[in-house]
Amino acid sequence: MIKEQLITLRLPYVDGDRIVRVFVPEHDDGEILPVIYMTDGQNLFEDMTVRFGCWYTREAVREHRSKHGRAAIIVGIHNDCGEIERTTELMPKSIGRIELPSIIPDEEKPLHIPRGEIFEDFILNTVMPAVEKNFPVKKGRSNTAFCGSSSGGLESFYIALNNPEKFGAAGVLSPALLFYNSVDLEKWIKVKSNANDLPFLYMYIGGGDDLEKILTPSYLSTIEILKKYYPADKIKEVTIVESKHNESAWAPIFKDFLSIFLSE
Repeated sequence: MIKEQLITLRLPYVDGDRIVRVFVPEHDDGEILPVIYMTDGQNLFEDMTVRFGCWYTREAVREHRSKHGRAAIIVGIHNDCGEIERTTELMPKSIGRIELPSIIPDEEKPLHIPRGEIFEDFILNTVMPAVEKNFPVKKGRSNTAFCGSSSGGLESFYIALNNPEKFGAAGVLSPALLFYNSVDLEKWIKVKSNANDLPFLYMYIGGGDDLEKILTPSYLSTIEILKKYYPADKIKEVTIVESKHNESAWAPIFKDFLSIFLSE
């Protein structure tokens, strides 16, 4: 039996090296494991200081392994920059014209230049090859998922639908879909829904604070669009109206997403 490890990588990104941490759970010698790539790696593991709680991904993986005998490698891509840099990094421009909401101050709006495609390229052409080369990863779309929350939920939605041949599932938690109008979103989703093999979408929204409430209308309109073009058995919708917009709320949701990913 090989003991679990949490290994830190530094991989080249456009703004310098980026921290990527890889959690490899306890596994048998020669065993290969499915993998979940996640945004905000600085908040995924409980040994880091975080403002709003932690995802406790290691505990979730250990628990699932103990109960069901299956586990996944977790790859967390850090973002240690400010909120504007994080938002723009996880905001793809190809979905449609960016419409910044009123909650963003006018003086900050010129700084919101979408760079989600740059982050996507980093995932596909730097992070994934490094992980697949150096860790016991089971390759193929059915063994590969992406997950994120807020702007990370938006990027997860984008990356999975834009690369269905690489990702079999996406955790789309409290996604920041409000940056796009419903017309552009529908056009984009309609095109992406024509793929032969579509990823499973775990769609979640809360409602326990102002930010979750602000995100809810665009979330609900996106769900209605998906119902028009996307197979019903490829979507799970979860709403917990009392849950807030933070890691403490997303941690139990991640456990459910992990369980579905590993069982399907």
